[in-house]
Amino acid sequence: MDDSPRVIAFIPARGGSKGLPRKNIRTLAGKPLLAWTVDLARSMAAIDRVVVSTDDPEIAEVSRSYGAEILWRPGHLAGDDALPADVVRDAIRRFRETGVREAIMVYLQPTSPLRERKDITACLKLLHNGYNSAATFTEAALHPYQAWRISGGKPFLFVDGFNPWRMRQRLEKAYQLNGAVYAFWMNSFPGRGFSMLPEPCGAVLMPKERSIDIDDMLDFELVEILISGRASK
Repeated sequence: MDDSPRVIAFIPARGGSKGLPRKNIRTLAGKPLLAWTVDLARSMAAIDRVVVSTDDPEIAEVSRSYGAEILWRPGHLAGDDALPADVVRDAIRRFRETGVREAIMVYLQPTSPLRERKDITACLKLLHNGYNSAATFTEAALHPYQAWRISGGKPFLFVDGFNPWRMRQRLEKAYQLNGAVYAFWMNSFPGRGFSMLPEPCGAVLMPKERSIDIDDMLDFELVEILISGRASK
């Protein structure tokens, strides 16, 4: 009998999207955007179940056609203001009520279709090496010391007193979450708050070219070009 912890891939895919309407099921390089994440998760032996969380019947139909299970999301967690952490807490509670055996959740946003198996595998490895959570990061597109805010038509430094014209090469490297993979032991997930990363948390680095999180049509078209370029090699 296999006693290794069971893993559930949890894919959030609500129906509403302001930046790019219906983006989760918009066709990307031959199949719905959502399907890229479902297919990847289902291809991994380390993942035991693939569940899509949605409030939308059409998204549910597409998800099932690619082999995913459906967890219907309640309306109060399907709006623009719903916190991902609240969606996860609700899912964990409902999973436990049905007696699921899964111990690890891998949270995979469908808007990150360029992630690869090795990114998920690296996060899972960190969990088995003593971390309560792990997530994927990439080098920050803009260093926080070079960020500005504008108030009353006037620019102000976000970090007071820092020289924003200092050479980027002389700054300590800054990183940002890229949204591709969050993994955590379900029993360590916080009971309240906004954090998706219970401590201690490990970091997995991904390159810029695979870290695009699709938010608008420009992102969508860029990812399509990158996927087409891969296929032509």
